[in-house]
Amino acid sequence: MEVLRSILSCFSSRSRTRARAQSHHGLWSSGASDKNKSMVEQLQRYGVIRSTKVTEVMEAIDRGLFVPPGGTPYHDSPMPIGYNATISAPHMHAACLELLEKNLQPGMRALDVGSGTGYLTACFALMVGPEGRAVGVEHIPELVATSIENIKKSAAAPHLNDGSLSIHVADGREGWPELAPYDAIHVGAAAPQIPEALIEQLKPGGRMVIPVGTVFQELKVVDKKLDGTVGIRDETSVRYVPLTSKESQLHAR
Repeated sequence: MEVLRSILSCFSSRSRTRARAQSHHGLWSSGASDKNKSMVEQLQRYGVIRSTKVTEVMEAIDRGLFVPPGGTPYHDSPMPIGYNATISAPHMHAACLELLEKNLQPGMRALDVGSGTGYLTACFALMVGPEGRAVGVEHIPELVATSIENIKKSAAAPHLNDGSLSIHVADGREGWPELAPYDAIHVGAAAPQIPEALIEQLKPGGRMVIPVGTVFQELKVVDKKLDGTVGIRDETSVRYVPLTSKESQLHAR
C-alpha cells in the first residue's frame, strides 16, 4: 500500500499540474494511449492496477463512452463533463476500485456518490453482478440522463435493464437510504468533512473511499468494523471538485 500511496501522490500531483496548464497530454505523454485496453495496460505497468478483477472490469467498461465528445478519454487526466463537474482521471478510478475491491464482491451493494457520467457506477455493477446492487446518485438531472444513455451503450447495460444498476437524482451528501446499508461507498467529490449520513449507510464490515478537505484534500479510507466502530486513515493527497449543493455547483466560478 505504501507503493500505491507513492505512485498516487506522484500521479495526483502531476494531474493537478496538467489541469492547471490545460495540457492535452496525459501522464505518459509521448506514448499517450488512444485505446481503452492500452490505458489499462499502462495503469498496470505503473502499479496502480494490481487486481485481475479490476483489470477485467476496466477493460470491459470503455471509458470513451463516458467522456463528452471532444475530450481525450484515455489520457490520464480528469475531464470536464459540464455543470462545473469532472470525470476523474483513470488512475484515480483504478485506485478507488483497488481500494474497494473486497467490498465489491458478487451480491454486495455499492453506492457511487456524485456519479457524473456513470463510469464508476458501471464498473461497480460488473463487480457486484446481477445479484448485487450498484447505485449512483447525482444532483444534476442532465448528468443523470446522460449517464443512463452512456451505460446503455456499455457492457453494464444488462444490469441497467435488470434493475441491479440504477442512477438517481439526489443530493449525494444524503446518500441513498432506500437501498442501504452498502458494502462499498465511493464519493467522487471532496467534502469539507465526512457526511454522517454516509457513515450511517455504510454496512458493518463495509468501506468508504472519500476525498475530504477544501484547499488541501486527502483521500480517506473509512472502514466500519463489525461492531459498528469506525476507523479512518489517509491514503493520499488529491484534488477533487467540491461536494456541495446543486445551486453552489452550478454557480461556482
